[in-house]
Amino acid sequence: MAVGVLSRRDALASFAGLGLAACGGRKKRAIAVIPKATSHMFWLTVQKGAFDAGREFNVDILWNGAASETDFSRQIQIMDSMVAQHVDGIALAASERNALVAAVDRASAAKIPVTVFDSGLDTDKYVSYVATDNVEAGRMGARTLIELLNGKGKVGMMMHAPGSASTMDREKGFTEALAAEAPNIKIVATQYGMSDRAKARAAAENILTAHPDIVGIFASSEPSSIGASLAIQGRGLKDQVTLVAFDASDVMIEDLRSGAIDAMIVQDAHRMGYEAVKTLVDKLNGKTPPHRLDLRAARVQLKDLNEPHVKRLLNLP
Repeated sequence: MAVGVLSRRDALASFAGLGLAACGGRKKRAIAVIPKATSHMFWLTVQKGAFDAGREFNVDILWNGAASETDFSRQIQIMDSMVAQHVDGIALAASERNALVAAVDRASAAKIPVTVFDSGLDTDKYVSYVATDNVEAGRMGARTLIELLNGKGKVGMMMHAPGSASTMDREKGFTEALAAEAPNIKIVATQYGMSDRAKARAAAENILTAHPDIVGIFASSEPSSIGASLAIQGRGLKDQVTLVAFDASDVMIEDLRSGAIDAMIVQDAHRMGYEAVKTLVDKLNGKTPPHRLDLRAARVQLKDLNEPHVKRLLNLP
């Protein structure tokens, strides 16, 4: 199971498992997994990976996250609650690279090991950092757009949210690769989607209105990708605007099939959740997990959907 389609039944089953793990006295080690949010398919797939690791290594997974990826104050509250519960380890995907530092420091002071996953933090008080190589993934997005546009044209970038280290790295990689490798492609507009597909759609509409000659868009996250796709479809521009999206969901896969999305840069979210838990289990068992574990992203186009590794990545039948 990887980034992409996690059925509602699977999601509900996972939450049911969470309830059983959290209720009553703990008889096993407990590892808290705190995602940036719980409302996007990416995080549901991370959750599945974390629960699979919990079953394999016989630890309870306490899954809790904010509703929105921009609500880092809620993340701080959840972190402090897990420290107060004296969990055995914490895996954290920080919504903001600076705001969560003090909370991680408090966990470290309480001798609770922390693994940071998906998005980096401005601290070194963690056991492991498990994430996609996001700068390289951004470069992959740029090279894909260069190829699809034959190296020329005006493009826009739908960014995620300020302070989100993972998406900032993608945006950095995209911008740098475009400047270095495609001098005839110009970024003429950038907008934030703020982790909300409706806001992302409005932002993409603004780009398309201000720049009617735009020929491509790169979106750095799932909600920004869906918002951009909705804007392109709403204006009937599937054949005029090339969209390179990031992450995958059932909606995005259908948009790839319909031509609203031309390519997706896809993370292995299931492995990310699994490895985040595994690093903590290894640490608790006296092993030394890798300080950094980079996971590679993959480019997926319509022609790739029948490939076995893509089916695994997207959980396709």
